[in-house]
Amino acid sequence: MMSGVIRLYGLLFLIDLVMLLVALIDCLSTDEHLVRNLPKVAWVFIILLFSPVGWIAWFVAGRPQQAARAGAGSQWRPGSGFPEDQRPSRRSIAPDDDPAFLRELARNRKADEEMFSKWEADLRRREEELRQREDKPKED
Repeated sequence: MMSGVIRLYGLLFLIDLVMLLVALIDCLSTDEHLVRNLPKVAWVFIILLFSPVGWIAWFVAGRPQQAARAGAGSQWRPGSGFPEDQRPSRRSIAPDDDPAFLRELARNRKADEEMFSKWEADLRRREEELRQREDKPKED
């Protein structure tokens, strides 16, 4: 009779230990913003200090709930979109392969070069005006 009780307590201890480890790993691997009711750190302490109540509470009140299965089209899931033959064809082209992008790039480069040449001419003109102003008082 006594060995049966010891076996039962041993089994309950192993179940408690396994569930404690599962709950602790689950809690630690869950994102902070998904944990319910308490901060993640509090759940870790509750799981560790109050076994088996801690891990039971984690699974009941702290673990993130699975998204409820809603009607069709309410939430996109990978693989649940268009069948391949009905998929909208919007093929994206890399910028270096897109002729329109390259033409626009060349246009922008030409406009930038023109703007820089105007700035350089304006800068040269202003520098010349400054030199002339500095030279005038010396001649008087």
